[in-house]
Amino acid sequence: MHQILVVLHSLNRFVLLILLVVVIIKSLMGWLKQSPFEKSDDKFSLFLFISTHTQLLLGLILYFLSPAVIFSGASMKDPVARYWLVEHITGMLIAIVLISLGRILSKKLSDSTAKHKRTFIYNIAAFVIILLIIGQNHRGFFSVSW
Repeated sequence: MHQILVVLHSLNRFVLLILLVVVIIKSLMGWLKQSPFEKSDDKFSLFLFISTHTQLLLGLILYFLSPAVIFSGASMKDPVARYWLVEHITGMLIAIVLISLGRILSKKLSDSTAKHKRTFIYNIAAFVIILLIIGQNHRGFFSVSW
């Protein structure tokens, strides 16, 4: 069960990153060109939102099941244990909040350019955080746990 969750969490990361890049590019282009906020913009944002929350659910289950997460004061002295106990979950929760806020707050706007701008700003901030956190995982950026 644990290994299946690790694989799903690892593979969903790529789906999430692809959707995040698509949303960032579409929102940047929409913002710069002052294009209407189309149905496809909303759909990609929704799929990103769903993928992000699926990743959150898988990650929270793994957080409490994984042998890599050691709930001990000694974990703070070990960089790998500290990463999984504190740094990974904190950074990813911040990114998830940013992606969620980007979607929710942009839906409340009526101006398309403002929607694109807000979507871009929140998602690019989340993207940077995700890349920084994944880059610190001591396994390599493109690694997939089997």
